Amino acid sequence: MSNALKVVLLVVGVFVLLGVIMVGWGVGQYNMVVAMDEQVKAQWAQVDNQLKRRYDLIPNLVETVKGYASHEKEVFENIAQARTKYFQAQTPADKIQASQQVEGVLSRLLLLKETFPELKANESFLKLQDSLEGTENRISVERKRYNDVVQVLNSYRRSFMGRFIAAIAGVGEAKYFETPTAERETPKVKF
Repeated sequence: MSNALKVVLLVVGVFVLLGVIMVGWGVGQYNMVVAMDEQVKAQWAQVDNQLKRRYDLIPNLVETVKGYASHEKEVFENIAQARTKYFQAQTPADKIQASQQVEGVLSRLLLLKETFPELKANESFLKLQDSLEGTENRISVERKRYNDVVQVLNSYRRSFMGRFIAAIAGVGEAKYFETPTAERETPKVKF
């Protein structure tokens, strides 16, 4: 074999090796972004699970409070509307918006106990309130976890190569679960 042929084979071998390495890297990056996307979806399912738990508890809490606060019809109607909107929502963004509406109404409902002292002592109300508060804590934890995985995915998507790999994989930007500005303020309850 001549020296020229050896050099050509060496160069071709180096390019083939580099090609294999690049394809392997690309496949690894593709798989990574798909896994990130699935992690966002799985974490959203956890948030959704806790939100559903909240909405399953609400009718029991509302029925308990209704007996004490029958004149607060607007609060109960708002809760029912927000709950309906949540179950009609199709996308995570729509469910986030619906759950944010319920949070303000729930705080108003829970503040009814200040107006009705006998409600404070009602055992059913106290158990439901504890369950709802526990659920709200779980929702808070799951929101944070969801936002953490959204941050990882969105950061990757904004990186130079991540932008291309995500586009190839069909992975779009994920939406954060944010609290609306109006709900960051202390709720005001008027009777």
